[in-house]
Amino acid sequence: VNKSGVELLGKKVHQIARRGVGRTFQTASVFEQLTVLQNLDIAAGAGRSAWTLLRRRHGVLPAIEQALHTIGLTHLADKPAGVLAHGQKQWLEIGMLLVQNADVLLLDEPVAGMSSEEREETGNLLRRIGAERTVVVVEHDMDFMRAFATSVTVLARGQVIAEGSVAEVQANPKVQEVYLGTAAAGADGIELVEESS
Repeated sequence: VNKSGVELLGKKVHQIARRGVGRTFQTASVFEQLTVLQNLDIAAGAGRSAWTLLRRRHGVLPAIEQALHTIGLTHLADKPAGVLAHGQKQWLEIGMLLVQNADVLLLDEPVAGMSSEEREETGNLLRRIGAERTVVVVEHDMDFMRAFATSVTVLARGQVIAEGSVAEVQANPKVQEVYLGTAAAGADGIELVEESS
């Protein structure tokens, strides 16, 4: 994996993050006892010293205000992250990547366990972000992919077997073979990756 001419494979997580690559996991990792605003502030201060992080900022950074607006949580800024709905926690985690100024977002199954309303809003959020940054989504939910993916890469056992639009990928004989044919027994090794930039 290469970003701006630098090989990322084998690099430590913090080295990859410094290169502008952020990631989320299927289960959101937020500080539940802290407010939405505090979570974003900590993420924005990733390069600050521990003492500086403990000091309260005067005012809200413009990047945090923008992230709150983008993820739709401005009205919940002073609420503890622990009271947020599942989808809102995912949006907060995405906001944490935005305040770190990640230009590539890697999201692992961002809509898993969400209500249909949350899935719709997440898709719209990713479209908005994808207009300005590269968003790569690993997702198994084909309905979500059909609705929101701009291009799709299908992996089976770590190998790319098809790339293109959702319709092109679904019509691909190799994809059909892996999903329905002789490889059906190993279908749990299939991953769909959405890319937008």
